[in-house]
Amino acid sequence: MTSLTLVRHGQTDWNLQRRIQGQTDIPLNDTGRRQARQAGDLLAERRWDAIAASPLSRAYETASIISARLGLLDPHPLPGLVERHHGAMEGMTSEERREAFAAGAEVPGLETDAMIIDRVLPDLSAFAARHEGESVLVVTHGGVIGSLVKHLSGGELPAAGQLIANGSFHDFSLVDGALEIVAFNGTAVDEDLVPQDA
Repeated sequence: MTSLTLVRHGQTDWNLQRRIQGQTDIPLNDTGRRQARQAGDLLAERRWDAIAASPLSRAYETASIISARLGLLDPHPLPGLVERHHGAMEGMTSEERREAFAAGAEVPGLETDAMIIDRVLPDLSAFAARHEGESVLVVTHGGVIGSLVKHLSGGELPAAGQLIANGSFHDFSLVDGALEIVAFNGTAVDEDLVPQDA
């Protein structure tokens, strides 16, 4: 068995402005760096063997801050763990998105949950397999974590009104090649807040 903990990157200015980031490479802001340090302090209560990250700078810098606090080697980049591609919505605020795309309207270039799972699971499973019997961290994005949790829970999680907060972490295990949820730490939020995959 391999224990995996997925961490959502710290805050960016676009998170603060409620803009949809997707695969646009927006860096952490000072709050995001503080959240990464806080996550590192909490994660230091457990033993870790390795760390990987989405190569987008907000995730990779979060992982670098955490790895320094934990005394780990530099994060291993996992290209399959980048955020959902939001196509024509990237850069829009939640309000702009609602004005441009009515509920249920097709968004050009928007990546589906199935497409995310198809690229996330192979990278995640391969990284976990290289660390059989160990405990590893993976820093990624809210949309990736949300899609994975939804897939593994049969759609029961995240519950309506739950947010995958910046700097939050969620436990999984890989047993005989099958990924399982151990602990999901969604936070209850107001429904009008930024989507988890922004």
